Amino acid sequence: MNTWLIKTEPGSWSWQDQLEAGEKGTFWDGVRNYQASNNMKAMKIGDQCFFYHSVKEKSIVGIVEVIKEYYPDHTDPKGRFGMVDVRALGTLPSPVTLAEIKAEPKLENLALIKQSRLSVVPIDTVSWKHICIMGKL
Repeated sequence: MNTWLIKTEPGSWSWQDQLEAGEKGTFWDGVRNYQASNNMKAMKIGDQCFFYHSVKEKSIVGIVEVIKEYYPDHTDPKGRFGMVDVRALGTLPSPVTLAEIKAEPKLENLALIKQSRLSVVPIDTVSWKHICIMGKL
């Protein structure tokens, strides 16, 4: 299993929206960056992703699971990009902020920090476990 982080603006799609999608989950659309898209192409069913609220909150608030692998994004008029489907697995008891992540030396090489504008990034296993501990999981 691989692990990832996916970003969303809470005003567009929030953690609450994801929770309300229930067991059937929902598609993760709108990614228009080739590197982020390539990361989604690498996702497999069962992979887990941190659900990150960007903009004002800047924090990891939950975990989702990939339930459908990469397929064409119906919101892309040019047909260049795709999407995956995800469903909520659980809320972090304590959201992990970007400031907390940046302050943790063990996480200094995360793509979330190094490539901050990228909306879909891989998270290595050691960092995943560390962030889970920070989030009180």
